[in-house]
Amino acid sequence: MQTKRWHTWAKRLFTVAFLILIPLLLYTLARNLDWNEVRQSLLAYKPSTLVIGLVLALCSYLVFASYDLLARAYTGHTLPIRQVLPVAFVCYAFNLNFTTWVGGVALRYRLYGRLGLDTATITKILTLGLLTNWMGYMLLAGAVFASRQVKLPETWAVGVSGLQLIGVLLLLIVAGYVLACGFAKRRTWQFRDHEITLPSLRLALCQVALGASNWALMAALIYWLLPHDLFYPSVLGILLISCIAGVVAHIPAGLGVLETVFLALLHGQIGQGTLVAALLGYRTLYYLIPLLLALIAYLVLEKRAKAMRQQGEATLRKT
Repeated sequence: MQTKRWHTWAKRLFTVAFLILIPLLLYTLARNLDWNEVRQSLLAYKPSTLVIGLVLALCSYLVFASYDLLARAYTGHTLPIRQVLPVAFVCYAFNLNFTTWVGGVALRYRLYGRLGLDTATITKILTLGLLTNWMGYMLLAGAVFASRQVKLPETWAVGVSGLQLIGVLLLLIVAGYVLACGFAKRRTWQFRDHEITLPSLRLALCQVALGASNWALMAALIYWLLPHDLFYPSVLGILLISCIAGVVAHIPAGLGVLETVFLALLHGQIGQGTLVAALLGYRTLYYLIPLLLALIAYLVLEKRAKAMRQQGEATLRKT
């Protein structure tokens, strides 16, 4: 009990430290940044560059939405693909911009529930999606960290060797998960009121591949918007580190966290104005535009759900 309490307080203090440190760093950046350089860098983007960037973003969303198709095979529910993909797209966009509890959890229960799925099935969809995302993350992070593709500042406590060890551990976790799905004799566990069943080996491999593909596409978009003399695995590694910092900080859309980590790890390799412009472009293409599309899709889904409910009530009255 005491260890659990200590862990809770440590997590809270760590989160508060992030919430204080990030605004301070952003204030320092904004005060010292050459905003004219940012403006010139933004204006220098060709329309074709932005269009390709948007295509990369939408491809990433399509891959993420495919997590729910894996969950469809895993749970055995019979909702058609044309209904599953829009729900997954809307949930992902809201998840990125308004935290997991809004998009990943609350909205998914609402939309799937209106389509007729029960709470247990929705929970399994949510769980499998989380596993898919983080197994893909751990595969890529493990490979990038273990091969020392990210150069950390000397002032960071983790250090290159520490990050390499983390990478090896992440790869071992992924390998353990895949092996368990393929060869474990016991397939089902009971955790409190929830029943957890391991997916098949084939499904687990698809999970890892899809999850890794999504993270790779996210990094590819940032890499595409940056000067191309940078090394893609380094950009990928920095994105993966910033993600963990964003999870710890609990800031919606990781606002400020992504920028702080990229500025810290690419300091001296690229102009700050150019880097900030690329990250602003990334946020526009990957967060804002998909959010606008998701808002429209959400209104359409709500309208369809209302029509289906009214139709069902009318049928009941006739019978």
